[in-house]
Amino acid sequence: MLELLSCDQCGKMVLIVNEGSGTLSCCGQPMTWCSEKTVDEGKEKHAPVVEKIPTGTRIKVGAVPHPMEADHHIVWIEVMGDTFLYTKTLKPGDTPESDFCIDPDQVKKVRIYCNKHGFWKKS
Repeated sequence: MLELLSCDQCGKMVLIVNEGSGTLSCCGQPMTWCSEKTVDEGKEKHAPVVEKIPTGTRIKVGAVPHPMEADHHIVWIEVMGDTFLYTKTLKPGDTPESDFCIDPDQVKKVRIYCNKHGFWKKS
């Protein structure tokens, strides 16, 4: 559940929260399932890093801070548990991290989306 699809033509993304039997389409073509990457390649680091902080959980994008430039940046960070989904949207110039008031032991999966390199997860 909570799968992501995208349009290869316009870039629109859809989050599936309940499965059905239909086929989603956009721009006259079926949407593509987004696969979650887990292993970094190259100099940019995308794999989310989960840290315990006094107020909950901090999510950083990469062991080395990810670039946050107009043409290459993290668009959002998602934190999931058994009963919650929290999303923090980011923009160029922001720090590629976010704090969540969640016990780190309740975090089941973290996902991020890079506008240049796609969808990444840590579970």
